[in-house]
Amino acid sequence: MRLLLASQSPRRKELLASLGFEFEVVKIDCEEIVPEHIGVGESAAYLSELKASAFRKLEGEEVLLTADTVVAIDNQFLGKPKDEEEARQMLNLLSGKTHQVYTGITIKTLEKTFTETDVAEVEFDELTEEEIEYYIRKYHPFDKAGSYGIQEWLGMAKIRRINGSFYTIMGLPTHLVYKILKEI
Repeated sequence: MRLLLASQSPRRKELLASLGFEFEVVKIDCEEIVPEHIGVGESAAYLSELKASAFRKLEGEEVLLTADTVVAIDNQFLGKPKDEEEARQMLNLLSGKTHQVYTGITIKTLEKTFTETDVAEVEFDELTEEEIEYYIRKYHPFDKAGSYGIQEWLGMAKIRRINGSFYTIMGLPTHLVYKILKEI
């Protein structure tokens, strides 16, 4: 098996390596637009499949892994913030509330395609304006859905409770990836 990870996320690279798999990182260029008829719960799987279908034809023993993470609150998508103001708005929206993190994975071989989604719920404590400003200034969360990384200061200091996999929130449901890759 020659595993190809189609992700530039340092967190996904770290998690897949920690599972004990050797892999090569590949790049996929595709426009990540979710049609309006796709619900919040299905959007992460839709995007991971979209990325997998945009990759070239697999050869021989190649196995492709794509993933996408979506943060949602009250059926509203929270993508990656464009700037500080949007990050501030997202973190204010999450403050003191519970939201969902969906991570969809697609694992594709020449013969089969496996797609699964895992969801975790995250409950935040109230965030003060000072805490939000500190986090944005220190951690620059512009490459993270929902404007935060659970593995960073905000996750350590302000997450009251999670229901589900920590790694799903980080961006890769490692238990699903491991199960599927072992089957292959």
